[in-house]
Amino acid sequence: MPHDTPLITTLVAGFGLAFLLGLLAQRLKLPLIAGYLLAGVVIGPFTPGYVADLELAAELAELGVILLMFGVGLHFSPRDLMAVKAVAVPGALGQIAVATLFGTLMGWLMGWSLGAGLIFGIALSVASTVVLLRALQDRELVQSEKGKVAVGWLIVEDLVMVLALVLIPPLAGLLGGKAMPVAEEAEIVAQVGIGPIAATVLITLVKAAAFVALMLLIGRRVIPWVLHFVAHTHSRELFRLAVLAIALGVAYGATHFFGVSFALGAFFAGMVMSSSTLSQQAMRETLPLRDAFAVLFFVSVGMLFNPSVLLTSPIALVVTVAIIIGVKAAAGFYLVKALGHGRDMALTIAASLAQIGEFSFILITMGVKLAIVPTEARDLVVAGAMISILANPLLFRLLDKREARKAASQAMMPSDGIDGPGPEVRSDAPPEASEAPPKDPPPGG
Repeated sequence: MPHDTPLITTLVAGFGLAFLLGLLAQRLKLPLIAGYLLAGVVIGPFTPGYVADLELAAELAELGVILLMFGVGLHFSPRDLMAVKAVAVPGALGQIAVATLFGTLMGWLMGWSLGAGLIFGIALSVASTVVLLRALQDRELVQSEKGKVAVGWLIVEDLVMVLALVLIPPLAGLLGGKAMPVAEEAEIVAQVGIGPIAATVLITLVKAAAFVALMLLIGRRVIPWVLHFVAHTHSRELFRLAVLAIALGVAYGATHFFGVSFALGAFFAGMVMSSSTLSQQAMRETLPLRDAFAVLFFVSVGMLFNPSVLLTSPIALVVTVAIIIGVKAAAGFYLVKALGHGRDMALTIAASLAQIGEFSFILITMGVKLAIVPTEARDLVVAGAMISILANPLLFRLLDKREARKAASQAMMPSDGIDGPGPEVRSDAPPEASEAPPKDPPPGG
């Protein structure tokens, strides 16, 4: 019976309804993501009829995030990450500060505590890597300079969110919520006189540094060797299984032993695997599963949406969306310009940041569980995420139209009598584009 098989029932309901409503969205010339989100609303707890298992849906969606971040790592070598640090690190930190400030101010105006406003602002400050990558993959921009900066920017945001998720529980009492006991390791370190909060930060940084060092020093040798060993068996099935085992195993180990998120663990697994000559084959083997579970990510987002927030807090929702789409995008645009990059780069980063996703849900849910944040704040974050996720493809389409107009105007420019091959070779085209593998379009394009 259905209640005896919650996993199968959730998969059938999620995939089946996502397919039907995705097909409807395509007929209406809307982004497929709109159909997936609506499917989640239909089977969510806030609408009548069948209610899917929310916890199971969230775990299945986490698999999609793991596989997607693993794929990003396959395209993003440590050299690429270091190459964009000059803009990604100060830009991401500056944008997080601006968005957090505006979110905290909004919380103060709504009568929330300072801690509630702070967590609300942080939740609005971090963009969804899942949504960004679908947009970049749709336009073959992952390997471009703009794509690498955007991905590096979001990786810095994710690192900051990991630190926030570790620090918030021990600080819950100070933030106005339920006080949590200090972790045993931090309590031991605190005995030397540096304080429990400083001890928690120190433990977190040491664990993260140990994981990164392990992956870069040992993982870069072991993981490619395992792939080559399996490839010599000439079994495609074993190779696919090895790739999945490495991606999921490293992600789980990163969380269980080092306190790093699943997503970041999977990213580093892919990044060290990128040094192997078999990395492109590994990407192709994980593509079908990645796309399937990415659909469940959007369905799970829709399940969190409470439609009543549209009636109970319309002004607050408008302000929330304005911070996500307006303030964050403007901050990203001007920060990129201030760091010495051109308008094209700044517009791509601005569009990339104009949405929120997985880390926002995790952070705001933690705030509610710790009694720091009111449930109204969670409803606003989820509603703002849905609206911004729906609007994000439209922003990228505007960028596509701008690029097309720019290319057309360059093609029509007179040559002034100078002989040459013409303007068909764009000076800003990424040198890597010709070497990019054939694109398999993700299902949410």
